Amino acid sequence: MATESLDLFAGDQDHQADYVVGSVSAVFFASNDSFYKVMLVKVAETSLDWHEDEIVVTGNFADIKDDVQYRFTGKRVEHPKYGVQFQADNYQNETPTSKEGLVAYLSGDDFPGLGKKTATKIVTALGTEAIDKILADSAVLAPLHLSSKLSTMLVGQLQINNGMEQIIIGLNGYGFGSSLAAEIYARYEEKTLDVIHENPYQLAEDIRGVSFKRADQIATQLGYAADRPERLQAGLLQTLNDLSAANGDTYTTAKPLLGQTLALLENSRNVALDPQKLADQLLTLAKQQKVVGDDQRIYLKGLYDAEWQVAEHLQRLLKAPDESLSFSDESLTKHLRVVEKQLEIDYDDSQMAALKAAIQARVMLLTGGPGTGKTTIIRGLVNLYARVHDVSLDINSYKDQPFPILLAAPTGRAAKRMSETTNLPASTIHRLLGLTGRETDLDAAATNDLEGGLLIVDEVSMVDVYLMKTLLRAVPVGMQVILVGDKDQLPSVGPGQVFHDLLASDKLPKIQLETIYRQGDGSSIIPLAHAIKGGTLPMDFTKNQPDRSFFACHAGQVATVIQQVVQKAHAKGFSASDIQVLAPMYRGVAGIDHLNEILQEILNPYENERQKQVEFRHQKFRIGDKVLHLVNSPENNVFNGDIGVITGIDLASDQHNEVKTDQLTIAFEQTEVTYARQDWIRLTLAYCMSIHKSQGSEFKLVILPMVSQFQRMLQRNLLYTAVTRAADMLILVGEPQAFETCVTNLSVNRRTTLTARIQKVLAPDKPVSPKPVAEKEASTSVGKAASKLVDSAAPVAESVPNETPDYRLTTDLVLAGTIDPMIGMQGVTPQQFSHSS
Repeated sequence: MATESLDLFAGDQDHQADYVVGSVSAVFFASNDSFYKVMLVKVAETSLDWHEDEIVVTGNFADIKDDVQYRFTGKRVEHPKYGVQFQADNYQNETPTSKEGLVAYLSGDDFPGLGKKTATKIVTALGTEAIDKILADSAVLAPLHLSSKLSTMLVGQLQINNGMEQIIIGLNGYGFGSSLAAEIYARYEEKTLDVIHENPYQLAEDIRGVSFKRADQIATQLGYAADRPERLQAGLLQTLNDLSAANGDTYTTAKPLLGQTLALLENSRNVALDPQKLADQLLTLAKQQKVVGDDQRIYLKGLYDAEWQVAEHLQRLLKAPDESLSFSDESLTKHLRVVEKQLEIDYDDSQMAALKAAIQARVMLLTGGPGTGKTTIIRGLVNLYARVHDVSLDINSYKDQPFPILLAAPTGRAAKRMSETTNLPASTIHRLLGLTGRETDLDAAATNDLEGGLLIVDEVSMVDVYLMKTLLRAVPVGMQVILVGDKDQLPSVGPGQVFHDLLASDKLPKIQLETIYRQGDGSSIIPLAHAIKGGTLPMDFTKNQPDRSFFACHAGQVATVIQQVVQKAHAKGFSASDIQVLAPMYRGVAGIDHLNEILQEILNPYENERQKQVEFRHQKFRIGDKVLHLVNSPENNVFNGDIGVITGIDLASDQHNEVKTDQLTIAFEQTEVTYARQDWIRLTLAYCMSIHKSQGSEFKLVILPMVSQFQRMLQRNLLYTAVTRAADMLILVGEPQAFETCVTNLSVNRRTTLTARIQKVLAPDKPVSPKPVAEKEASTSVGKAASKLVDSAAPVAESVPNETPDYRLTTDLVLAGTIDPMIGMQGVTPQQFSHSS
């Protein structure tokens, strides 16, 4: 029980921290998925100017006992809504220092069967340091002749009490918040502090949310040298992850990897490092199979494996016998005529051919732009499958067996659309697989084994290589798989461009839908989308259409124009759920954050002081606000990209609020969820959202600003994706040139090798590079690439006559005072700067 607060970040402020000593009278709130608690503490001693018997204490704590005294260190905070609270940065158990206190503690509820008489015996023999002595060596109990059962219970309970508290105290000392502390403890449990002390960089590798810089701060305090191998390895892994996240690539090459890693390591500690040592550690990572080298490419092991595994799982599914999928053309035509009558649809020859091919394929890719009938094909395929396999589409008739048809999509909204069009249940891919969305390693994650005969996945362009591998792994041999998507939309947020690469492999059956069936309904949006896909803007792009308008303005005017457009739309009866503003970036006068503030005041204004409102991270939340969910939370049946409405706000100061913390209640389409303040990081206002977050959704009215301020985001697939989100009306705002730039900037394909993997696995007789590499080859490949870069980074020798001088500004030149005032301007004369008439 005796613990010392872990003062990792020691400094002058530490002994200035206030404290409260007391016992817990009540726990108002205890988070289910973290160590965060809100408690009422009976004050025994405090450094505060506090004259009441009790005070509310908040922070991260282990299992708090109501009969134990604790010392909380932190600061007093005061808020007009919450009242006075003590915000504890850390705490420790106030171990009883008197014999009487120890006897009372050991004979308490924590130690069943150990009465006052036995406790007195222990304290008399071992003194006031009894607990420390027992924890150090339980053999000190032997002379007391306690029963084996009682000794085991006593030692075990002391270890539990001391261990758990010591870990939370340690994590508090390292500055981890409640959620991260819980995640770290869940990963390492009783070994948590040992792991951190042995290699703090392990946190960055294992725990989502712990960055290299955070781990490096801890390592610095623990005295880790700047060139320690663990640090160099962690920097390389962080950079590989950063490059993958920034570019969506599944591999990189040595030059950007080592160059960016050096910058990360040197800037973090302000030290110079030997590139050779970094190259050596890259080779070590290859030998440890944490990175893989293949030719000049360097992969994270997980991404390298994921590409191969996607290819191998596809091969496994394609190898299944085809006898059960062999139907005569006459039979399929007959069944399709019935389906046409059921759905009141007339399929043309190309649609009939697509349906016949799909129903007989083990794996099929179905792609097409807006209005080309993807949804119509899905509806027909579901009904055709039911007819040819003589199964019922009545979900209620499958109480004791799996429903034969599985429908899934990456987002909740896309799944809902599938369900609405087919009248069958559909779910997100994560929910289908039983994933929480918080897994850091999908390989190790337990997933549901899928059961049924047919799996249809929509919006596959949004699926990254990790998720595709995990999905295909769960598909049993014999299940048909139809992957549906629009190859011209934005690729996944995660690494890879899976749907693009599957199509490009030319090794899988695929159907390209090209006929636009919805063009005859007077829509100008669909032809616009197809023109953008083809790399042009129509001549009437800026001309107003019945379902499309254009407002020319520069970046500084975007907010005002959108404000007026939304005000008029709202006055005409368009609701907040009807109107969706999409923008490429968050910052700037035309960015998402600024536009959300403006739109909130139009669509859900703050009318008087009686209206409840809370603020979090510079955003105000009110009842009636449209909000976006930013992560997957399958436990609540809410997923990344789901949109909800705030239906309730409970303040900590409300008398009926038993948890004594602010709460938001959000109604989503499929459920209602209450969020405590620490979970609000999962939410943001959704009047304006990013184009990436809008994928898989459709909105009645889309307002789309594009200005040159968004320069680095202006690409064809971004504009195409945004335009195709509009179901009925589209209003374009901004600079015509920015829209032209989008169309002319063909989206750069990501650096991936999935296409080559599929070709190699499905057509092994044809030589395709890259090919699988053995461990030795992988490390050799990495070593060669690293060595080349080290050679290029070596100090430059004295200039050789007739060679171009090196004008790069270096630290050595600055310190030596040898900088030429005309550096970089050799050969330039004053006459060259004379003004031309």
